Amino acid sequence: MMRPVLGVTCCARAIGTETAQAVIHRYVTAATKYADAAALLVPSLPGLITAEEAASRLDGLLLTGSPSNIEPHRYGQPDALDAEGPYDPDRDEMTHALIHAMIAQSKPVFGICRGLQEINAAFGGTLRRDCATHPDLLTHHTPKEASFDEMFDLRHPVVLTSGGWLSNAYGRNELSVSSVHFQGVDRLGDGLTVEARAPDGMVEAVSASHNGAMVLGVQWHPEWHVDRHPDSQVYFQILGRALRRQPLS
Repeated sequence: MMRPVLGVTCCARAIGTETAQAVIHRYVTAATKYADAAALLVPSLPGLITAEEAASRLDGLLLTGSPSNIEPHRYGQPDALDAEGPYDPDRDEMTHALIHAMIAQSKPVFGICRGLQEINAAFGGTLRRDCATHPDLLTHHTPKEASFDEMFDLRHPVVLTSGGWLSNAYGRNELSVSSVHFQGVDRLGDGLTVEARAPDGMVEAVSASHNGAMVLGVQWHPEWHVDRHPDSQVYFQILGRALRRQPLS
């Protein structure tokens, strides 16, 4: 049988003097392997491709992490003085439209890191930008001088909401996760449910069910060294079940 087709969002990345539509390899390999799905990359070219025509060809959507931040006007704070880039406005526009197009077509939307933030913004929520610096929070991002591996190897626990999709899938109430984010959920979007929190109260996962579409975003990075971490594999297995419209339990 043909495997379901997962759309994976692209970012604009500079390659030499040109701009490329790019996805980091680990997102695609983790999803295709552990969700047992085929993948198609969805360019962030909103002036040339509509979200509706992309969504009609997909069985589900994965919103990846990225070095870029969402522009503040996307979550109702156009005058934010502390906001920092880099930004990717075409990705912002494309993913916002794709989230709504997929839900309108009753198809699942999953997000990782920036992807969770895009989901929250699409549901009318807001973001905070101090997750690495606020004295009352855990360290959610290493100092900028840390190496790449050190950055992704930063881990902290999250507490899963009792009775939530993640809690039911894992059969327990706590995970250790890879944390790499400067931004995070401030006000939760309308219709979203908190699936997990860090010990400092930071929202670490959200879910929703709209128009028959499953929406599930995590702030952590399950794709990082996924082969070494069975718990990370579970996230993509949940995605695989959602693509096939199978119950989670």
